[in-house]
Amino acid sequence: MTNEPAPVPAPRVVSLYNAANALTVIRIVLIPVFVAFVVVSGMTDPDWRIAACLAFCIASATDFVDGWIARRWQLVTSFGKVADPIADKALTGTALVLLSAYDQLPWWVTIAILVREWGVTALRFWVIRYGIIPASRGGKLKTGLQTAAIAWYLWPVPESAQIVGVCLMGAALIVTVVTGVDYVLQALRLRRAAGKS
Repeated sequence: MTNEPAPVPAPRVVSLYNAANALTVIRIVLIPVFVAFVVVSGMTDPDWRIAACLAFCIASATDFVDGWIARRWQLVTSFGKVADPIADKALTGTALVLLSAYDQLPWWVTIAILVREWGVTALRFWVIRYGIIPASRGGKLKTGLQTAAIAWYLWPVPESAQIVGVCLMGAALIVTVVTGVDYVLQALRLRRAAGKS
């Protein structure tokens, strides 16, 4: 019997070239495609609006799928941690700005949502050395509502059905603001706890 230490397994190295990161890149690539479709449609041509809506929905779907793949097969990378939320906010932010630019959505709604989104991102970086603020259920609900509302605004629905989009966006705005306040409180608690330790 020897006193030699037991061998320690080498840490698992995750390749940058994996399915989760590929989906994130696809989402980034789809953003200018989506923009082109909206601009060509002028938010008046129904066929191009449908194309824009489908491009947005496909890009949004990659946001849900890439995270699941990364967690399921342990493919989390530093690139994914940074690129995924940026791609998500870039897609949603671009869609909201376009909707406001084409007078489909009041600018104050777009500004309120964008301030919350980028403010939460800034908060996460502000407290990153003290801990990580995880995505909450409310945050996931917010993303789902925003995606549904934007898709409804993009699709050429009959005028009688446009109220559904307004209701979806109203719900998305409320959840966006409430979860934003919750993230601020979490960040302050994290900083306060770190100051006491």
